[in-house]
Amino acid sequence: MGGLLLAAAANADAGVYVAQNVAFGIIAALMVFSAFRVVTTDNVVHAAFYLVMVLAGAAAQFILLGAEFIAITQVLVYIGAIVVLFLFGIMLTKAPMSGEEKLSRDNWALGALTSVVLLALLGYVLVDGFGKDKLPADLLPTPTAAISDAIFGGYLIPFEVISLLLLAALIGAIVIARRD
Repeated sequence: MGGLLLAAAANADAGVYVAQNVAFGIIAALMVFSAFRVVTTDNVVHAAFYLVMVLAGAAAQFILLGAEFIAITQVLVYIGAIVVLFLFGIMLTKAPMSGEEKLSRDNWALGALTSVVLLALLGYVLVDGFGKDKLPADLLPTPTAAISDAIFGGYLIPFEVISLLLLAALIGAIVIARRD
């Protein structure tokens, strides 16, 4: 953490916002920790709550970038709908919460090696794909109206169909759960 503060202070005269960099580092560290806990915790409800922390961190990063509309959309869609749907499914299926069955951790070394290899491959593909192409520094922010037109303009009908499909799945899950 001290290295992050020193690096941010060294670049203070270059127009780098120290508080924004420190906030990014703290939020990113919390997101990495929470993502790690999502896949290592025994309790599925705790895993869902750690997932909420990861998604809230992503929304906070959008706020740091000045994209408040995307942050609110992230919170409403992912935290407000998807995670609630996960928790609803967990509670309706009466899945074991924890303690009843121990998870096997025999292959954790292979999983860690696979994660490192995939992370290195992702880094290589991103660097090779974009190369030296960078966004211009004087790029103006996109207005919220343009973002909403891009999201809902040409895809309004598929968006509504998917929302009806999710509603039908939710009603079907309630009907199936009530029979038991």
